[in-house]
Amino acid sequence: MKLYLSLVLLVLASPAAAEARIGLGAPLTGPDAVFGAELRNGVEQAVLDINAKGGILGQHLVLDIGDDASDPKKGVAVAEKFVAQKTSFVVGHFNSTVTLPASEIYSDHGVLDITPASVNPQVTERGLDLVFRTCGRDDRQASVAAKYLAAQGAEKIAILHDRTTYGKDLADKARKALLDLGVKDVLYDGVDKDARDYSAIVARIKASGADFLYWGGGAADAGLIVRQMRAQGMNTVLVGTDAIASDDFAAAGGEAVEGTLMTLPSDPRRRPEAADAVQRFEARGIDPETYTLYAYAAVEVIEDAAEAAHSLDPAAMAKVMHSGAPFKTVLGTISYDSQGDRIEPDYVMFVWKKGADGKMEYDRLGQ
Repeated sequence: MKLYLSLVLLVLASPAAAEARIGLGAPLTGPDAVFGAELRNGVEQAVLDINAKGGILGQHLVLDIGDDASDPKKGVAVAEKFVAQKTSFVVGHFNSTVTLPASEIYSDHGVLDITPASVNPQVTERGLDLVFRTCGRDDRQASVAAKYLAAQGAEKIAILHDRTTYGKDLADKARKALLDLGVKDVLYDGVDKDARDYSAIVARIKASGADFLYWGGGAADAGLIVRQMRAQGMNTVLVGTDAIASDDFAAAGGEAVEGTLMTLPSDPRRRPEAADAVQRFEARGIDPETYTLYAYAAVEVIEDAAEAAHSLDPAAMAKVMHSGAPFKTVLGTISYDSQGDRIEPDYVMFVWKKGADGKMEYDRLGQ
């Protein structure tokens, strides 16, 4: 194991005669560190795999890592550091509030940026030709949830968010999608992120008679809200997003999370295209959950775009990417529209349930 780790560090960090710099911008500390670790695992493994094959167009990748701690100001500092280091490509960031200002800097300095996790529509709606994502958009995610709830005949739906840009945007998009389908919410409000005690808002949700609670926010808070709803004798079903597809949700909510719904792309770990990569992750003791393979795929897209463009110039690569050309990745085929969004459909409904081993896990609804 020590020898393997030494080889990992050597492949990631040693200089080569010809090299291209790739940056990872992620929250490696702070409230979203668990997701930052997933992004780091994904990018590191992809860089290892690509360098083992000889790099991209004969150039080995050198990985630069920046911790944004989920803070937009720190994200800007990371972006400026990457620019100063002549980093050509960036995978990042995690939070939309960080990606938005950081990507402005990347775009101004000709750096290609692919986020594996920032779902705010504005990320790709600002006319920045060098900004892409391997994840979906939250308006599409909210629409999938709204259509599902309407199809179930749901009439009493509460909507709650954590007052972050990400959470409120999701809540607003879900609210609009539901209204478009003729369903008016019975409660709409925001709560403070990491508040711990949600008993007051839970009591209001109970008084509203809501059968479903659409949640725009993170995993730990969602787990606490579900636990506190059950403590008040409520059967209200929480409907979340890919942000709660984490062990943090089950850890915070315990058995109360059973029955929780969420929108999520099909689990990439189960895709045949990901089988070899998953084995390599597992050999390192890593479960490539949630955003890990989205980060891995971002590096694959960079590799394929460079080879298709016969160039490591970010502008030339972006031109190929905007053309709708297909890229084979661990997520399946990815192709982009003129904005930098994925063309392929993404989100479906998942449900949290107790597995055979008693552990809470999630699976696609109906399977």
